[in-house]
Amino acid sequence: MGRSTHDVEYEQMLLSRHELLRHRSGALDRSAYILLSRIRVQGPMSIGELSEAFALDTSTLNRQTAAAMRAGLVERIPDPEGGMARKFRITTQGARMLDEEREAIISGLDKVMADWPEEDITAFAGYLRRFNTDIERLAGRPWPRP
Repeated sequence: MGRSTHDVEYEQMLLSRHELLRHRSGALDRSAYILLSRIRVQGPMSIGELSEAFALDTSTLNRQTAAAMRAGLVERIPDPEGGMARKFRITTQGARMLDEEREAIISGLDKVMADWPEEDITAFAGYLRRFNTDIERLAGRPWPRP
């Protein structure tokens, strides 16, 4: 793979610095955005399930879910399947804020790619999906997709 992977690394580093796609007042922080996105796709999840999904220790997830609860983004509920562990579910406010954040990001992407032909956007999305699913496969942690 050689030099091309160096180019991918460099462009990925540059991509991570662009705040155009994320920075706005009232925006969800990155951890809340990802947490809510995962719960929305998978449904209510326990700390243990979140720990496994994100490969993070439970103390980190306890802090993140506590912050999300204080912000009114998630609530704890009994396991809908009757298990012992309580689970986290997105609140109406959390769903609204997630939708608003996603729309703001999509709006930013629409501006960046305004001059791109639709087939280029489709191809780019396909490459990103392939890149992410290969990382997920190697890590043994697939991300559910809607």
